[in-house]
Amino acid sequence: MRPALAALAACCVVARAEPPPRPANSSAPRVLACADGVVLPAWQPLEDVPTYEIAYRGVIYFVALMYLFIGVSIVSDRFMAAIEVITSREKEVRVRRNGSEQIVVVRVWNETVANLTLMALGSSAPEILLSVIEIAGKNFEAGDLGPGTIVGSAAYNLFVIMAICVAVIPDGEVRKIKHLRVFLVTATWSIFAYVWLYLILAVISPSEVEVWEGAVTFLFFPATVLTAYIADRRLLVYKYLKKGYRVNERGVIVEAEGDGSVELALKPGDDCYASDDEEGKEIEKSRKEYVSVLRDLRRQHPEEDLDTVERLALETLMSRGPKSRAFYRVAATRKMTGGGDFSRKISERAQSDLSEVKAELQRRGSNTLSIEPRGPNFRFDPDHYTVFENCGSFEVHVVRAGDPGGEASVQYSTDDGTAEAGSDYIAAQGTLVFKPGEVEKTFQVQVIDDDVFEEDEHFYVRLSSPKGAVLGNPSTATVVILDDDHSGMFSFPQRDFELTESVGTYDLRVTRTAGARGKVRVPYWTEDGTAKGGVQYETAQGHVVFENNETEKFIPIHIIEEDSYEKDVLLYVNLGEPELLGEVFETILPETSARLSVKFSPVNHLATLPEQEAAVALMGLPKAGDITRAQLRIKESKEFKNTVDKLVQRANASIIIGTSSWKEQFTEALTVSSGSDDPDAPASVMDYVLHFVTVFWKIIFAFVPPTDIGGGYVCFVVSIICIGLVTAVIGDVASHFGCTLGIKDSVTAIVFVALGTSIPDTFASKVAAIQDKHADASVGNVTGSNAVNVFLGIGVAWTVAAIVHWSNGETFHVDPGNLAFSVTMFCTEAALAVLVLVLRRRKSIGGELGGPRRMKIITSMFLFSLWLIYLTMSTLEAYELIPGF
Repeated sequence: MRPALAALAACCVVARAEPPPRPANSSAPRVLACADGVVLPAWQPLEDVPTYEIAYRGVIYFVALMYLFIGVSIVSDRFMAAIEVITSREKEVRVRRNGSEQIVVVRVWNETVANLTLMALGSSAPEILLSVIEIAGKNFEAGDLGPGTIVGSAAYNLFVIMAICVAVIPDGEVRKIKHLRVFLVTATWSIFAYVWLYLILAVISPSEVEVWEGAVTFLFFPATVLTAYIADRRLLVYKYLKKGYRVNERGVIVEAEGDGSVELALKPGDDCYASDDEEGKEIEKSRKEYVSVLRDLRRQHPEEDLDTVERLALETLMSRGPKSRAFYRVAATRKMTGGGDFSRKISERAQSDLSEVKAELQRRGSNTLSIEPRGPNFRFDPDHYTVFENCGSFEVHVVRAGDPGGEASVQYSTDDGTAEAGSDYIAAQGTLVFKPGEVEKTFQVQVIDDDVFEEDEHFYVRLSSPKGAVLGNPSTATVVILDDDHSGMFSFPQRDFELTESVGTYDLRVTRTAGARGKVRVPYWTEDGTAKGGVQYETAQGHVVFENNETEKFIPIHIIEEDSYEKDVLLYVNLGEPELLGEVFETILPETSARLSVKFSPVNHLATLPEQEAAVALMGLPKAGDITRAQLRIKESKEFKNTVDKLVQRANASIIIGTSSWKEQFTEALTVSSGSDDPDAPASVMDYVLHFVTVFWKIIFAFVPPTDIGGGYVCFVVSIICIGLVTAVIGDVASHFGCTLGIKDSVTAIVFVALGTSIPDTFASKVAAIQDKHADASVGNVTGSNAVNVFLGIGVAWTVAAIVHWSNGETFHVDPGNLAFSVTMFCTEAALAVLVLVLRRRKSIGGELGGPRRMKIITSMFLFSLWLIYLTMSTLEAYELIPGF
């Protein structure tokens, strides 16, 4: 920083605010009544300066002033990045929604408080520090440059920036202030701030500022923040307070009842409700927007995989979503200095966030681990067998896992379930000996066949008494015996099914129990519940055909994926009466032990058969089981829901303005990026020119500590020191520029300095007005910054000066002069501007910004004319061409 100041000192000097008297011959040499400044010495010589050199010096000072404005803008953006990191800290809160608690991640800093404190300080730091430095540099005597810059900047912000924001909205579109109460509070304070200046300068103690007046001016700053916060959170409502209601520790209005309290059941539209519920609504709104964007992108890019579409959706959400004042300010400065925009960073951040979320969900999904015994162990593989009654015998497999070296053995035995040894199967037991190197053994189990209709039955096979190894899992196998003398009973395995909409096609299983003989056809059809056919699923109707000995079939149910976050709908699938397709049944009649055969087909009717044959046929017919109506609940995919939750929490483009290392900062300082919206577009010639002009400041301020160090606080402190140093030079150069050209400091302040320090805010507000859905970022922050400028910039400077003079037994004199007149002009016009913005909320226009083309032009011209009138009248009064105060 000091080499930069030394270089500027070689060509810059400080001038006094009062212009020198003009000689009769304007081309004759002049005497410049200039003095050394706070940082820079005066440009010598000051006597007999030719006219051409005066013009030459004026050009040098003007160019230096513009270059200094670029420098302070760049370092202010480092300051804003630190503020963004500080105010982006998050915490988990419990939100009660629809009768259940949800955990959402919200910012620690309230948005209104952040905008009126750190954000306002970041955007107004040059004006505030200029006022403080001017007071200190002039031995705590009042000057015109600092206060004039604050008032001039306020006028430019309210009139010019608002005129631009109204005009840049596309025809027919409007931007409306979302937090109207906060805007009205800050607008009131911003006008009152300048009324208060007039009162202490010209009414309460004319031409003098007392200590208490300076202190009260400063204390209005926390009062502004507090009242805006109350308006934002809606914690004070007269109709509740007058009835004895109070606010509990969770921010919910409750009515006192003895020692306890009763929460009011407030609806979202009521005047007051839980503050956390507001956070939940914002999260819910972001979720819906993400899902809507994802659905649109999937239609636009059907060939892309889901991960790619999710990344594009996150990029869109980050680009569209509300951003902080810091983001727009830094983005505007980057474009002005050849640093490009944040398109590439947003794309990279979206890909990084998506990868992290997927990896985290995958880790969570793999947390369930099966505990396996160490060393060699015995187990069944498989552990479930389904056999027909007429199979005779089947093999059971036992494996030895782990080290196969050495000899080992294990015993096996059968155990009754619903099947009984001796009537349904032959009991078996024995020992399996595994020789060294053997890993699998088998043994036979025999099933008894009979001709009696019966339900499916099962029994078990167990391992025991292992030697040379241990029992693994599973050590018990289940054997199910299917009856082959019956056509079976057909049903769903369970009544309720839950599936996710991302399943695509869900195969609904239909089981055949208590027999598996014959070819059977079973009709099915779908039925709407809360899910509608053709919307959430595809309607289906048809038959499933079971071949002889088949025990299960699947009905395909096609689910239509809507990417709905909170989907929870029902549909039903019904089974009709099963139909046998021509079979011969045999059975043994219990009374005579005679074998009876019956051929049955759909053509035959039971009434036409003899009694005994009809009985046989009736027992052999397929039947519907207990569950013939299945309820399918379609819910959102848990993975999709978790992905949305995680990505929505990360979908904040403002966090990308921070830096993690000096390497990253120097890389950005030396890299030329495209200023277009396309991140892959090459840099233009203008981008290279802007980069070349500003690279000096970029490299100098790349030495500022990264925002990741100390949570952004180290960057915060170093940046504000750098802003103070550059602002001190700006004050000296601006004063000398006015002195050289015969311009008073008060005029220099409201015209040149105020304009130069407000250019980045102009571009930031313009982009915010176009990109944001609401007007808060572009309109609300202007009124808040104007109030903070006075309460901090003038409040701190005049309080310190008043205390110094009071300690020396003196009074702190401030000549009302041009400042009082300028304040009066601004207050009058500011009230008109705020009234116009409020009137634009009528249905005929619909919002503070944009609207019908004709109304946009009229409003913009009116606001801009207010600024021209303010400049003209203040300048005429400064040169005593019109009377002041």
